[in-house]
Amino acid sequence: MPNKLKILNDPIYGFIQIPNSLVFDIIEDPYFQRLRRIAQMGLSSLVYPGAIHTRFQHALGCVYLMQKAVEVLRFKQVEISEEEENALYIAILLHDIGHGPFSHALEHSIINGVSHEEISLRFMNKLNDKFEGKLTLAIQIFKGKYPRKFLCQLISGQLDIDRLDYLKRDSFYTGVNEGNISSDRLIVMMDVANDELVIEQKGIYSVEKFLIARRLMYWQVYLHKTALVAENTLVNVLKRAKELAEKGENLFVSSALHYFLYNQVNKNNFSDETLEMFSKLDDYDILLSVKEWVNHEDKLLSMLSKMIVERKLLKVEIQSNQFSETKIEEKKKKFQEKLHLTKDEIDYFVFLQEIKNQAYTSEKPILIINKKGKLKDIVRASDQLNLQALTKPVIKYIICYPK
Repeated sequence: MPNKLKILNDPIYGFIQIPNSLVFDIIEDPYFQRLRRIAQMGLSSLVYPGAIHTRFQHALGCVYLMQKAVEVLRFKQVEISEEEENALYIAILLHDIGHGPFSHALEHSIINGVSHEEISLRFMNKLNDKFEGKLTLAIQIFKGKYPRKFLCQLISGQLDIDRLDYLKRDSFYTGVNEGNISSDRLIVMMDVANDELVIEQKGIYSVEKFLIARRLMYWQVYLHKTALVAENTLVNVLKRAKELAEKGENLFVSSALHYFLYNQVNKNNFSDETLEMFSKLDDYDILLSVKEWVNHEDKLLSMLSKMIVERKLLKVEIQSNQFSETKIEEKKKKFQEKLHLTKDEIDYFVFLQEIKNQAYTSEKPILIINKKGKLKDIVRASDQLNLQALTKPVIKYIICYPK
């Protein structure tokens, strides 16, 4: 009988203990092991060389923080049954299992209209069959359908365990200190009132720091213009590969990627077979193909692939108001002539994107509880004027074009 109560060493939290044998068996499943081969931050390592950590590490970090949260809430006399506790560990462990390689790039190019949340749910249902119904409660909580609201908020809310891990972890691996939140302190300040997850008043400054860190991490890391242009280039590589596949071109690809390039995959035909193929698709499939496509005779596929492999990315301009039609047309015309491309082909190299950063929305508020038990939205409870500003989405526009 293997020892299933393993201890893992994490650079951020130190030792992480796997809570029980069911969680261990789920971690051991090939569906979950795939996350070792999927980078948490896609192509951000082209900007921050240290950002090569995986979704596997993030998921385990979340389990560690969830164990802390359960401990704190029980200490504050919140009833959480053993079954609910287990369901929380499983739900947070699997919350990202549906992410594909470079997930946003994939969702915009070769898989149409199927979000990673939906795929996560499909994986969970499959695992539930494998483990004879032991994931049923976890699935209910993941879907937000469980009657005890605060359990669902721990999995998905504005101050959920997922965010507490990824901000701290991404900040650590990128070296961007602005994101280094105090997840321990935030968890120690958690409580439950009227079935809602709340934060004690003395934790208010930690919440303020968390929201500001989130905003800064978005501008500095997740919406970094070079990371965005790399991701958009990858979207275009996959789009071009799909176009060629549809014309019957024979492309060098792994069997898993072949399935998604040579079949139309959408919400209506996402079958069990599709899920199996998806479970075999990871960063390695994409990167291997992109490396090989550098030498492809299709000029567009070759040029786009080369940009990623050699990190010779497009130039990016970013501003707060929209770019004029004239400017866009000028750029297109200039590079169409320079690169000898047709009107349709230039769209791969000159394009626009709108980016939006909203650190906080009042629809699902973070609630602060004062000593008398009164609840207030953090924006009203805080004396920081700039928190009000964080509720407004900030939109910026980028234009990408060849150097």
